[in-house]
Amino acid sequence: MARLHHQPDPSDVFAGVDWGGTHHQLCLVDADGQVLRQRRVPHTVAGITELCRLLTDSHGLTRVAIERAEGLLVERLLTLESVEVFCVSPKISSRARERYRLAATKTDEFDAFVLADTLRHEHGFWRPLRPASDTLMQLRATIRDRERVVWNQRDLENQLRATMEAYNPAVLHLFSSLDRDISLEFIRRYPLPAQAARVGVARMGAFISREHYTGRVPAETLVARLQPHLLSASAGTNQGKAFTAVRFADQLDLLNRHLRDYDTEIDRLLALHPDTRIFTSFPGIGPVIAATLLAGMGEDRARFPSAPALLAETGLAPVTRASGRTRQVRFRYAANKRMRHAIDWWAFVLVREDPHWSGVLYTAARAAGQGHYRALRGVSARWTRILWRCWQDHADYNPDLHTNRLQAIPTAATQTTS
Repeated sequence: MARLHHQPDPSDVFAGVDWGGTHHQLCLVDADGQVLRQRRVPHTVAGITELCRLLTDSHGLTRVAIERAEGLLVERLLTLESVEVFCVSPKISSRARERYRLAATKTDEFDAFVLADTLRHEHGFWRPLRPASDTLMQLRATIRDRERVVWNQRDLENQLRATMEAYNPAVLHLFSSLDRDISLEFIRRYPLPAQAARVGVARMGAFISREHYTGRVPAETLVARLQPHLLSASAGTNQGKAFTAVRFADQLDLLNRHLRDYDTEIDRLLALHPDTRIFTSFPGIGPVIAATLLAGMGEDRARFPSAPALLAETGLAPVTRASGRTRQVRFRYAANKRMRHAIDWWAFVLVREDPHWSGVLYTAARAAGQGHYRALRGVSARWTRILWRCWQDHADYNPDLHTNRLQAIPTAATQTTS
């Protein structure tokens, strides 16, 4: 479909900022693409103040482009009431450089010019960033940092697992998960294979009672799980690895407590935001998924003017490549991976909790030869469209209004298998 180019006003001025860790490069161009100013400012209080002054004092300047959507500089730019901030994907700016130079040259001045001139050509097709409420900003920061703690927890659990396999694998067969508090306490209390071997039914019963074990597995069964795997390395290896295992267990216990603190904070922030009720009204959405989707979608309804726009952002809309007689439909890699992962988990839960619609759609897709994740994406896409509609209307999900669910099952199943 042909795109109509936006003709800028002759008095318009466009800005591009190539940000950096120590310095930022500012470029101003006029409506004809002529460079008006190049300025390098440090990433300091005085430097950012000078950058904002240049933007607000430049006559005709109302738009600035930058290659990021968050950070200290972006938050400061969003406080300028007279300037709209546009986030340009690094991939778009990289392709835009080829418009001006075929050689792979790269400088801060050139990158800032490319951002400014591309904004001059394309700003009519882009949507500016909008300032978010303090509650949403805090929720975004919290949910993102929580994800990093989860990554650290996963990496540390793998290290602890490798350590236990090297000298005392019996603990790995004892409880349902190695990162559980009771597993970590068992390692700290009985770090050596010889110590674990002396744990009988009575001692195991006292241990799980003291730790308030909720697995509902009797002490006799736990001891039976432990005994066949009581392998042991040499005395020196046992002592060295036990020393490491206890330290890893302490670190993992600290991360577990931090995650619980994050979850408590997320619950508090969700209770403060008015849009929380929209997300939590859907089946299968818990606090973490609700916080992730709310942080990703934000409060500006114009950011996703249509359901396909949200599907593309979350990676649910496939990418079609057609040329001549060749047509390929591919998985979308360019997406908000945090939101994609949250929606994947949402669909996984829905298949079990909503068997009369989501479960039937998933089963029909699998019967038609689709893989597990492809079938889940089909379920996700349907629910994400409903979520978008409710989000746009500021309305809770009402299952009574979703009356076409059961009617749509035969049609969807027939289309999937055809």
